[in-house]
Amino acid sequence: MTYRIVAERGNETVRMDRASSLMAVAKARVWASEGWHVTIIVHDQVHLAPADSNRLLEACA
Repeated sequence: MTYRIVAERGNETVRMDRASSLMAVAKARVWASEGWHVTIIVHDQVHLAPADSNRLLEACA
């Protein structure tokens, strides 16, 4: 399973993939703390499903 992090701020967009859910959430938290709007997308081999990044971030806080 791959976790894609999409961070957006103004006209900038950064995309990165992580294999670990913990690393994806940690990266997302750092970007969000710097004012970026962050989305985590869980890429399963069967389908692509967007995750509720706010719930993920709150669960790990």
